[in-house]
Amino acid sequence: MFAIRFLSIVCFIVTMAEFVHADKAPAQLAVAAVQFQPRGSVKKNTDVIIEYLERCAAQGVRIAVFQECSITGYDKTIIRHASEEALLKSERRISTACERLKLYAVIGTPFYSGTRLLNTAVVFDPRGEIVVRYAKIQLVGGDDWAEPGDQMVVFPVDGLPCSIIICHDERYPELVRLPVLAGARLIFYVSSESGVKEEHKLIPYRAQIAARADENDVYIVQANAPALDSHGQSRIIAPDGNVIVEAGMFQDEMVTAVLDLTKATGATAERSLRYGRLRDWWQEGVKMVKVLK
Repeated sequence: MFAIRFLSIVCFIVTMAEFVHADKAPAQLAVAAVQFQPRGSVKKNTDVIIEYLERCAAQGVRIAVFQECSITGYDKTIIRHASEEALLKSERRISTACERLKLYAVIGTPFYSGTRLLNTAVVFDPRGEIVVRYAKIQLVGGDDWAEPGDQMVVFPVDGLPCSIIICHDERYPELVRLPVLAGARLIFYVSSESGVKEEHKLIPYRAQIAARADENDVYIVQANAPALDSHGQSRIIAPDGNVIVEAGMFQDEMVTAVLDLTKATGATAERSLRYGRLRDWWQEGVKMVKVLK
């Protein structure tokens, strides 16, 4: 029985390792986290996003990450008045920019799925195509304009398996652990966390997202809206939980780093499988993750 259990663990980990290396993931990846004050309209915000994409391309960034609801700003009045046509037009403009500039982008945006309005992050590739759209799973009171998503995802960026969470999702460790067990080694976190007046929340926010990196041995790129909407401090976090680079609290800012992907091993997450009482539970959870190749 022990031999069968041991073989099951080995096969599970080998399968994940094969996914990680299936498309010859690069040894390094240049990333950027961008924060900016919303400009009051979908068009103006889209203009800013494209300007930052041009800066990213000029600096050799491969994937740029923008804050939650970056197309509208986290303003419920603007969100509710933004038409489906306006949102899709913005996405088309960003798609065209990604194709022209030959880079990836992660963009926070409201999205109409039929009659449902979702809080999503959409990933564009260097061909301008949508790789994946993730809908925020764990909503809070401020999300009363949105309906919850229900699908964790793992998707490739130049062959590197990645995943996404949005704002309040960070408080739920399983939304990172399960994608990591499914192969993810880089997590994109788009947010518009509480403002500077709720100072008591700043340390917990930092601790939570650093923990998600450290407890899974993965990189996290966070783009968070600056104050006054939120408190800025967009950051790139190493697999040991330490912050590599961090933006200020108030200003529009872009921070960049070149990630050494050999350090993103997922080792701590995989050690969860050694505990026999929970092994089957974790493996069942991994089946709930949609894996794109």
